[in-house]
Amino acid sequence: MNPEIAVSASKLSKSYQGKNALESLSFEIEKGSLFGFIGPDGAGKTSLLRILNSLLIPDSGKASIMGFDTVNDYKKIRRIIGYMPGKFSLYQDLTVEENLKFFAGIFKTTIKENYHLIQDIYSHIEPFKNRKAGQLSGGMKQKLALSCALIHKPEVLILDEPTTGVDAVSRGEFWEMLQKLKAQNITILVSTPYMDEASRCDEVALMQAGKIMLRNEPEEILKAFDAELWSVKSNRMFELLKDISDFSKTKLAYRSGDHLCLIPEGKFTENNSLIAYLETKGHQSVRLEQIRPTIEDSFIYQMQAQN
Repeated sequence: MNPEIAVSASKLSKSYQGKNALESLSFEIEKGSLFGFIGPDGAGKTSLLRILNSLLIPDSGKASIMGFDTVNDYKKIRRIIGYMPGKFSLYQDLTVEENLKFFAGIFKTTIKENYHLIQDIYSHIEPFKNRKAGQLSGGMKQKLALSCALIHKPEVLILDEPTTGVDAVSRGEFWEMLQKLKAQNITILVSTPYMDEASRCDEVALMQAGKIMLRNEPEEILKAFDAELWSVKSNRMFELLKDISDFSKTKLAYRSGDHLCLIPEGKFTENNSLIAYLETKGHQSVRLEQIRPTIEDSFIYQMQAQN
Protein backbone atom coordinates (compact mmCIF):
# COMPACT_ATOMS: atom_id res chain seq x y z
CA MET A 1 0.00 0.00 0.00
CA ASN A 2 1.14 3.54 -0.79
CA PRO A 3 2.46 5.00 2.50
CA GLU A 4 1.05 8.41 1.54
CA ILE A 5 -2.52 7.09 1.49
CA ALA A 6 -4.53 7.45 4.71
CA VAL A 7 -7.88 6.06 3.58
CA SER A 8 -8.74 3.71 0.75
CA ALA A 9 -11.81 1.88 -0.49
CA SER A 10 -12.21 -0.71 -3.22
CA LYS A 11 -15.61 -1.55 -4.71
CA LEU A 12 -17.52 -0.86 -1.49
CA SER A 13 -21.20 -1.77 -1.62
CA LYS A 14 -23.93 -1.72 1.02
CA SER A 15 -27.68 -2.19 0.78
CA TYR A 16 -30.61 -2.08 3.17
CA GLN A 17 -33.64 -4.27 2.43
CA GLY A 18 -32.66 -4.52 -1.21
CA LYS A 19 -32.01 -0.80 -1.68
CA ASN A 20 -28.45 0.25 -2.50
CA ALA A 21 -26.91 2.74 -0.08
CA LEU A 22 -23.43 2.40 -1.63
CA GLU A 23 -22.66 1.00 -5.05
CA SER A 24 -19.11 -0.16 -5.81
CA LEU A 25 -17.25 2.89 -4.43
CA SER A 26 -13.49 3.07 -4.92
CA PHE A 27 -11.18 5.90 -3.89
CA GLU A 28 -7.98 6.85 -2.08
CA ILE A 29 -7.38 9.84 0.21
CA GLU A 30 -3.92 11.19 0.94
CA LYS A 31 -2.57 11.71 4.43
CA GLY A 32 -2.96 15.19 5.86
CA SER A 33 -5.80 16.23 3.54
CA LEU A 34 -9.19 17.73 4.33
CA PHE A 35 -11.57 15.69 2.21
CA GLY A 36 -15.28 16.35 1.84
CA PHE A 37 -18.09 14.00 0.86
CA ILE A 38 -20.81 16.31 -0.42
CA GLY A 39 -24.36 15.32 -1.23
CA PRO A 40 -28.03 15.43 -0.20
CA ASP A 41 -29.68 13.23 2.41
CA GLY A 42 -29.79 9.65 1.17
CA ALA A 43 -26.64 9.96 -0.94
CA GLY A 44 -24.85 7.30 1.14
CA LYS A 45 -22.48 9.54 3.09
CA THR A 46 -23.31 8.22 6.57
CA SER A 47 -23.15 4.57 5.48
CA LEU A 48 -19.74 5.20 3.94
CA LEU A 49 -18.33 6.89 7.03
CA ARG A 50 -19.68 4.17 9.32
CA ILE A 51 -17.93 1.54 7.22
CA LEU A 52 -14.69 3.52 7.32
CA ASN A 53 -14.76 3.83 11.12
CA SER A 54 -15.57 0.10 11.48
CA LEU A 55 -19.12 0.51 12.81
CA LEU A 56 -20.67 -1.07 9.73
CA ILE A 57 -19.63 -4.08 7.65
CA PRO A 58 -19.91 -3.69 3.87
CA ASP A 59 -21.80 -6.25 1.79
CA SER A 60 -18.82 -6.41 -0.55
CA GLY A 61 -15.54 -4.63 -1.18
CA LYS A 62 -12.83 -3.53 1.22
CA ALA A 63 -11.73 -0.37 3.00
CA SER A 64 -8.71 0.55 5.10
CA ILE A 65 -7.58 3.32 7.43
CA MET A 66 -3.82 3.92 7.68
CA GLY A 67 -3.30 0.44 6.21
CA PHE A 68 -5.63 -1.35 8.64
CA ASP A 69 -8.60 -3.27 7.25
CA THR A 70 -11.89 -1.86 8.58
CA VAL A 71 -13.29 -5.35 9.26
CA ASN A 72 -10.33 -7.44 10.37
CA ASP A 73 -8.39 -4.69 12.16
CA TYR A 74 -11.27 -2.76 13.69
CA LYS A 75 -9.68 -2.65 17.17
CA LYS A 76 -6.55 -1.00 15.80
CA ILE A 77 -8.59 1.44 13.74
CA ARG A 78 -10.63 2.60 16.72
CA ARG A 79 -7.44 3.58 18.52
CA ILE A 80 -6.22 5.86 15.72
CA ILE A 81 -9.42 7.57 14.60
CA GLY A 82 -11.65 10.23 16.07
CA TYR A 83 -15.33 10.04 15.16
CA MET A 84 -18.06 12.65 15.46
CA PRO A 85 -21.47 11.25 14.41
CA GLY A 86 -24.17 13.39 12.90
CA LYS A 87 -26.36 13.15 16.00
CA PHE A 88 -25.02 14.48 19.31
CA SER A 89 -24.11 11.29 21.18
CA LEU A 90 -22.27 12.41 24.30
CA TYR A 91 -23.62 11.86 27.80
CA GLN A 92 -26.24 14.55 28.34
CA ASP A 93 -26.26 14.18 32.13
CA LEU A 94 -22.50 14.55 32.47
CA THR A 95 -20.89 17.97 32.55
CA VAL A 96 -18.67 19.29 29.78
CA GLU A 97 -15.52 18.41 31.73
CA GLU A 98 -16.82 15.00 32.80
CA ASN A 99 -17.52 14.04 29.18
CA LEU A 100 -14.03 15.08 28.14
CA LYS A 101 -12.38 13.22 31.04
CA PHE A 102 -14.41 10.11 30.22
CA PHE A 103 -13.27 9.98 26.60
CA ALA A 104 -9.68 10.74 27.56
CA GLY A 105 -9.82 7.87 30.05
CA ILE A 106 -11.07 5.40 27.46
CA PHE A 107 -7.90 6.00 25.45
CA LYS A 108 -5.68 6.00 28.56
CA THR A 109 -4.71 9.64 28.24
CA THR A 110 -5.57 12.86 30.06
CA ILE A 111 -6.93 16.29 29.17
CA LYS A 112 -3.63 17.83 30.23
CA GLU A 113 -1.55 15.58 27.98
CA ASN A 114 -3.36 16.55 24.76
CA TYR A 115 -4.81 19.91 25.73
CA HIS A 116 -2.75 21.59 23.01
CA LEU A 117 -4.81 19.72 20.41
CA ILE A 118 -8.17 20.98 21.65
CA GLN A 119 -7.20 24.33 23.18
CA ASP A 120 -8.54 26.52 20.36
CA ILE A 121 -11.82 24.59 20.40
CA TYR A 122 -12.25 23.84 24.08
CA SER A 123 -11.43 27.40 25.18
CA HIS A 124 -14.85 28.46 23.83
CA ILE A 125 -16.69 26.11 26.19
CA GLU A 126 -14.25 25.79 29.10
CA PRO A 127 -15.99 28.62 31.02
CA PHE A 128 -19.03 26.29 31.05
CA LYS A 129 -17.14 23.12 31.99
CA ASN A 130 -19.49 22.44 34.92
CA ARG A 131 -22.63 22.72 32.78
CA LYS A 132 -24.37 19.50 31.74
CA ALA A 133 -23.86 18.64 28.07
CA GLY A 134 -27.60 18.43 27.49
CA GLN A 135 -27.96 22.10 28.41
CA LEU A 136 -25.49 23.38 25.82
CA SER A 137 -26.44 25.25 22.65
CA GLY A 138 -26.00 23.57 19.26
CA GLY A 139 -22.70 25.28 18.56
CA MET A 140 -21.31 24.45 22.02
CA LYS A 141 -22.38 20.81 21.72
CA GLN A 142 -20.54 20.71 18.42
CA LYS A 143 -17.33 22.02 19.99
CA LEU A 144 -17.58 19.56 22.89
CA ALA A 145 -18.13 16.62 20.54
CA LEU A 146 -15.12 17.65 18.46
CA SER A 147 -12.99 18.04 21.60
CA CYS A 148 -13.94 14.51 22.73
CA ALA A 149 -13.11 13.13 19.27
CA LEU A 150 -9.66 14.77 19.40
CA ILE A 151 -8.59 14.21 22.99
CA HIS A 152 -6.65 11.01 22.21
CA LYS A 153 -4.74 12.61 19.31
CA PRO A 154 -6.19 10.62 16.38
CA GLU A 155 -4.42 10.22 13.07
CA VAL A 156 -7.69 10.37 11.13
CA LEU A 157 -10.73 12.46 12.10
CA ILE A 158 -14.12 11.40 10.68
CA LEU A 159 -16.98 13.90 10.94
CA ASP A 160 -20.50 13.04 9.79
CA GLU A 161 -22.44 16.22 8.92
CA PRO A 162 -20.94 18.10 11.88
CA THR A 163 -22.55 21.46 11.03
CA THR A 164 -26.13 20.33 10.40
CA GLY A 165 -28.56 22.41 12.45
CA VAL A 166 -25.85 24.84 13.56
CA ASP A 167 -26.07 28.60 12.94
CA ALA A 168 -23.99 30.19 10.17
CA VAL A 169 -21.50 31.84 12.55
CA SER A 170 -20.78 28.57 14.35
CA ARG A 171 -20.43 26.80 11.00
CA GLY A 172 -17.77 29.28 9.96
CA GLU A 173 -15.91 28.93 13.24
CA PHE A 174 -16.03 25.15 12.96
CA TRP A 175 -14.39 25.12 9.53
CA GLU A 176 -11.67 27.46 10.76
CA MET A 177 -10.97 24.93 13.51
CA LEU A 178 -10.71 22.14 10.94
CA GLN A 179 -8.12 24.10 8.98
CA LYS A 180 -6.01 24.44 12.14
CA LEU A 181 -6.31 20.70 12.81
CA LYS A 182 -5.26 19.93 9.25
CA ALA A 183 -2.12 22.01 9.87
CA GLN A 184 -1.24 19.48 12.59
CA ASN A 185 -1.15 16.74 9.92
CA ILE A 186 -4.46 15.15 10.92
CA THR A 187 -6.30 13.61 7.98
CA ILE A 188 -9.89 14.84 8.06
CA LEU A 189 -12.92 13.28 6.37
CA VAL A 190 -16.11 15.31 6.60
CA SER A 191 -19.54 14.81 5.10
CA THR A 192 -22.00 17.64 4.61
CA PRO A 193 -25.21 18.44 2.72
CA TYR A 194 -24.11 22.10 2.50
CA MET A 195 -22.60 22.72 -0.90
CA ASP A 196 -21.02 26.02 0.16
CA GLU A 197 -18.77 24.09 2.56
CA ALA A 198 -17.18 22.20 -0.33
CA SER A 199 -14.94 25.15 -1.15
CA ARG A 200 -13.26 24.79 2.25
CA CYS A 201 -11.98 21.28 1.43
CA ASP A 202 -8.78 20.33 -0.37
CA GLU A 203 -10.78 17.90 -2.45
CA VAL A 204 -14.42 16.82 -2.60
CA ALA A 205 -16.46 13.90 -3.86
CA LEU A 206 -19.97 14.73 -5.01
CA MET A 207 -22.24 11.82 -4.02
CA GLN A 208 -25.67 10.86 -5.24
CA ALA A 209 -27.60 7.58 -4.80
CA GLY A 210 -24.62 5.72 -3.36
CA LYS A 211 -22.21 6.68 -6.12
CA ILE A 212 -19.43 9.23 -6.48
CA MET A 213 -20.51 11.34 -9.43
CA LEU A 214 -17.52 13.63 -9.50
CA ARG A 215 -14.31 13.98 -7.52
CA ASN A 216 -11.87 16.85 -7.76
CA GLU A 217 -10.56 20.01 -6.15
CA PRO A 218 -13.34 22.59 -5.66
CA GLU A 219 -11.82 24.95 -8.22
CA GLU A 220 -11.68 22.18 -10.84
CA ILE A 221 -15.30 21.21 -10.19
CA LEU A 222 -16.30 24.77 -10.92
CA LYS A 223 -14.29 24.70 -14.13
CA ALA A 224 -16.23 21.59 -15.18
CA PHE A 225 -19.35 23.76 -15.38
CA ASP A 226 -19.09 24.43 -19.11
CA ALA A 227 -22.42 26.17 -19.67
CA GLU A 228 -23.95 29.59 -19.11
CA LEU A 229 -25.90 30.28 -15.93
CA TRP A 230 -28.56 32.96 -15.63
CA SER A 231 -30.57 34.32 -12.72
CA VAL A 232 -34.23 35.03 -13.50
CA LYS A 233 -36.79 36.90 -11.41
CA SER A 234 -40.29 38.16 -12.04
CA ASN A 235 -43.37 39.31 -10.17
CA ARG A 236 -44.83 35.78 -10.42
CA MET A 237 -42.11 33.60 -8.91
CA PHE A 238 -44.49 30.72 -8.15
CA GLU A 239 -45.34 30.22 -11.84
CA LEU A 240 -41.88 31.10 -13.12
CA LEU A 241 -40.30 27.64 -12.89
CA LYS A 242 -42.96 25.96 -15.03
CA ASP A 243 -42.96 28.74 -17.60
CA ILE A 244 -39.16 28.81 -17.85
CA SER A 245 -39.04 25.01 -18.14
CA ASP A 246 -41.42 25.20 -21.11
CA PHE A 247 -39.23 27.75 -22.92
CA SER A 248 -37.70 26.25 -26.08
CA LYS A 249 -34.11 27.27 -25.27
CA THR A 250 -34.11 25.99 -21.68
CA LYS A 251 -31.82 23.06 -20.87
CA LEU A 252 -32.33 23.10 -17.09
CA ALA A 253 -34.12 25.38 -14.62
CA TYR A 254 -34.27 25.15 -10.83
CA ARG A 255 -34.94 27.30 -7.78
CA SER A 256 -32.06 28.79 -5.82
CA GLY A 257 -32.81 31.15 -2.94
CA ASP A 258 -34.84 34.13 -4.08
CA HIS A 259 -34.30 33.56 -7.80
CA LEU A 260 -34.51 30.93 -10.51
CA CYS A 261 -31.40 29.48 -12.15
CA LEU A 262 -31.51 28.90 -15.89
CA ILE A 263 -29.01 26.87 -17.92
CA PRO A 264 -29.80 27.43 -21.60
CA GLU A 265 -29.11 25.24 -24.58
CA GLY A 266 -25.85 26.60 -25.98
CA LYS A 267 -25.07 30.31 -25.83
CA PHE A 268 -27.98 32.36 -24.60
CA THR A 269 -27.57 35.34 -26.91
CA GLU A 270 -31.26 35.99 -27.48
CA ASN A 271 -32.14 36.80 -23.88
CA ASN A 272 -34.69 39.37 -24.98
CA SER A 273 -36.72 36.54 -26.49
CA LEU A 274 -37.03 34.99 -23.04
CA ILE A 275 -38.28 38.25 -21.58
CA ALA A 276 -40.80 38.59 -24.39
CA TYR A 277 -41.88 34.98 -23.90
CA LEU A 278 -42.38 35.46 -20.16
CA GLU A 279 -44.38 38.62 -20.74
CA THR A 280 -46.78 36.62 -22.93
CA LYS A 281 -47.21 34.35 -19.91
CA GLY A 282 -48.23 37.26 -17.72
CA HIS A 283 -44.88 37.97 -16.04
CA GLN A 284 -43.83 41.55 -15.35
CA SER A 285 -40.64 43.18 -14.02
CA VAL A 286 -38.58 40.34 -15.47
CA ARG A 287 -34.94 40.55 -14.37
CA LEU A 288 -32.35 38.50 -16.22
CA GLU A 289 -28.69 38.41 -15.22
CA GLN A 290 -25.79 36.10 -16.05
CA ILE A 291 -24.15 34.81 -12.85
CA ARG A 292 -21.13 32.75 -11.80
CA PRO A 293 -21.86 29.09 -10.88
CA THR A 294 -21.30 27.76 -7.38
CA ILE A 295 -20.36 24.23 -6.29
CA GLU A 296 -24.07 23.55 -5.85
CA ASP A 297 -24.81 24.65 -9.41
CA SER A 298 -22.04 22.37 -10.68
CA PHE A 299 -23.47 19.47 -8.68
CA ILE A 300 -26.97 19.99 -10.11
CA TYR A 301 -25.51 20.33 -13.61
CA GLN A 302 -23.56 17.06 -13.26
CA MET A 303 -26.67 15.27 -11.94
CA GLN A 304 -28.64 16.40 -14.96
CA ALA A 305 -25.87 15.37 -17.35
CA GLN A 306 -25.78 11.83 -15.94
CA ASN A 307 -29.54 11.29 -15.95
